[in-house]
Amino acid sequence: MNLPKVVADLVSAQNNFDSVAYANCFIETAVVFDEGKTHNGKKEIEHWIEKVNKEYQATMKPLEYSAIEHTLKTEVSGTFPGSPITMTYHYEFADGLIQSLKIV
Repeated sequence: MNLPKVVADLVSAQNNFDSVAYANCFIETAVVFDEGKTHNGKKEIEHWIEKVNKEYQATMKPLEYSAIEHTLKTEVSGTFPGSPITMTYHYEFADGLIQSLKIV
């Protein structure tokens, strides 16, 4: 699967539970929408993903990427009820980094 470098980096950071590397995939003013909550800016994103990693130990397996829609469908496995589940990541990019991410 041919993923944009920043998306491949995000998947790698998630699968290595590296919250700093994960946050570095975003611009300073990025926004993440997940589980009904909004996380603003790289520092807040880093703290959010660090907490999520500790709680769920989730890993991502890319299933399908759409360059037109900027979406990545993944199989997410972890220590949460119903694991594994299929989730879709909706991206907006700026300057080669992620500007916004909505996880559904």
